[in-house]
Amino acid sequence: MTIITDYIATAPESAQPHLKAIYTLAKELLPTAEERISYGMPTFYHGKNILHFAAAKNHLGFYPTPGPIEQFASELAGYKTSKGAVQFPYTKPLPEDLIRQMIAFRLTEMAK
Repeated sequence: MTIITDYIATAPESAQPHLKAIYTLAKELLPTAEERISYGMPTFYHGKNILHFAAAKNHLGFYPTPGPIEQFASELAGYKTSKGAVQFPYTKPLPEDLIRQMIAFRLTEMAK
């Protein structure tokens, strides 16, 4: 068990499929990132925060910072967003391809 898998295991059952899916994606795309809890949320860190995610009552909160939210604004049009966050409702499948693209963009952004 890791600190993030502990977080997932204690989350509401309705949140766990989305949490597990985003955790698997992040681990695959960020194999050298440090896993931690920051601001009470699972976080992938490499010199600075890459992304956070968290369970909410009716959605998964995904916090990849403002850059990916702005870059993929048209693809995120069907979701509630804010400056650095997007809400993925548990009632819809997680858009894994879009999340992959957003993480890849975040890595490119951090490399600058």
